[in-house]
Amino acid sequence: MTFEIVKEDRPLRGVVVGAGYIGGQWAPELVAHPGTELVGWVDVVEDRARAAAAELGLDDLPVSASLTAVLDGEEPDFIVNCTVPQAHHDVTVTALRRGVSVLSEKPMAVTLDEARSMVRAADEAGRLFAVNQNRRFMQTLVAFRRTVADLGPLGVLTSEFFMPYRGPEFLGTLEHPLLQDMAIHLFDAARAVSGTDPVSVYCESFRPSWTWYPGACSATAIFEMTGGLRYTFAGSWSAPGQATSWTGSWRAAGPRGTARWDGKGDPTAEAAEGHVVRPHPPEADAFPGRRRFQGLAEGLDEFVTGLRTGQAPQGECHDNIRSLAMVTAALESARTGARVPITL
Repeated sequence: MTFEIVKEDRPLRGVVVGAGYIGGQWAPELVAHPGTELVGWVDVVEDRARAAAAELGLDDLPVSASLTAVLDGEEPDFIVNCTVPQAHHDVTVTALRRGVSVLSEKPMAVTLDEARSMVRAADEAGRLFAVNQNRRFMQTLVAFRRTVADLGPLGVLTSEFFMPYRGPEFLGTLEHPLLQDMAIHLFDAARAVSGTDPVSVYCESFRPSWTWYPGACSATAIFEMTGGLRYTFAGSWSAPGQATSWTGSWRAAGPRGTARWDGKGDPTAEAAEGHVVRPHPPEADAFPGRRRFQGLAEGLDEFVTGLRTGQAPQGECHDNIRSLAMVTAALESARTGARVPITL
C-alpha cells in the first residue's frame, strides 16, 4: 500500500491511547525517541492518564477521556493504540478517519471482519496503520530466522508453548483462552521465521479435566503454509513443570539441515550431509539501556521510518491481518471440527 509521509523537519507528534500497563510502557518510548514528541494521553478514566503522565514528570501533558478532543486539540501525526482488544477497532478507525496514522498493540482486532474494516479505513485515509508484534524484534528470534533461511525451503516448522499460567481474570471468561489470548504471538512468529503465509488449518482446542481454567486452555493445530510447508503448534496454559519460554520452543527442517531454538538463547543448527549450516549469532542490542519492554523501541523506530520514507514497517496492516486470520481460522476449526481455508 501507499500512505502519506510526513515531510516537515520536526519531531512526529504522537498520542498514547490507553493508560494501563502497556500504555505506561509506550509513553516513555515516545519521550525517548529523538524523532517523536508525546503531545497527549487518552484514557476512558481521565485521572488514570493524568496520574500516568505525572509519573513521567509530564504534569502539563494534555490528557482527556475523549480521543476526538485530543485529536482536534493536538493534531498529532500518529497515535499508539494501547486499549483493550475490544476497543481496537473503534479507536483505530476514529484516528484514521481524522487523517492520523496508527501504531497499535496486538491483536489488530477481535474479529477478522473488524480487521478488514480497519484495513479499508487505512486505505481510504491514505495513512499508515501497523500492529507492533514485539517478539519479531527479539535478537535471538531474528538470529533463528536467519539461520532457518539457510536451510532451504522448509518442510516442517514446529513450535510448542507450555506454561502453568494463572493469568488475569479475563482469561477465565474466554471460550478458548490459549488461542484467543496467546496464540497470535506464536502464529505471527511462524510467519516471520518461515517467510510463508497461511493457506488452511485444522485445530483442536480442548480442556483437560484437571485444569483450573473453565475454557479450552490447550490446543494443537496443523497449518498448511504457502510453498507446501506444514507448521504445527501445540500448547497449553495448564502445563505444570518444564515450562517453555514465553516465545515457545522451535524446530525447523529443510533440505540442508535442521535448526532449533528454545525461545530464549541462541539458535542451534545441524547440517545435512554435504551441506554447511551454521547458526547465526544474535546482533547487538540497538537500544542498550533504554528498553523497558521488549520490542517497543524497535517497533516505534520502524514506524517512524515508515512515516518519514513510505517504507512499510513489519506489522503493516495488510501483512499483519494474515496473522490474525490464523487465529480466527484456528478458532473456527476448533468449533466446527473441520479443516478451514484461510482467506482474507
